Parts: sequence; structure tokens; C-alpha cells
Amino acid sequence: MNSSIKAEPCQRLRRTEASTYLKTQWGITRAPTTLAKLATLGGGPRFEHAGRFPLYLASELDAWAQALLSPLKSSTSDRGGK
Repeated sequence: MNSSIKAEPCQRLRRTEASTYLKTQWGITRAPTTLAKLATLGGGPRFEHAGRFPLYLASELDAWAQALLSPLKSSTSDRGGK
């Protein structure tokens, strides 16, 4: 498998590919099993099904990753509050 996945926004990725995409594009480590658990419990990126296979749009992974990230901080004591 290619270790650096480049995806078009409308490209659909299987769970393992989505995990690799999050790591290479955003530095966010989420195992495929974690994405599976989040798909069951909620709180993960939105996805579609093709038969029994979950497919993640790159644009949905990007939106989910951005929502996880905090604003830039200048120190560890900076809470980033408004």
C-alpha cells in the first residue's frame, strides 16, 4: 500500500486508507479499528456505505480533522478562549 495517500476531495477511501490519509495529511493517528468504533458510537468522520464497506470522502476526513484541531497557541497555558 502507498504510505502517502493523496486524495481528491470527492475520492472515497476505505477505512485503512482513511486512517493513513489522516496520519499523512493531518498528523492525526486513528487506527482503522478506532474509526470502526467511532462509526458505531458516533463522533467520527461521516461516511457512506458501498454494500457492506464503509467509504470515507476525503473532504469529510478533512472537515473532521479540522474540527479536532485547536487554534494555534503560544504556550501550554494558553487555553485559546475567546
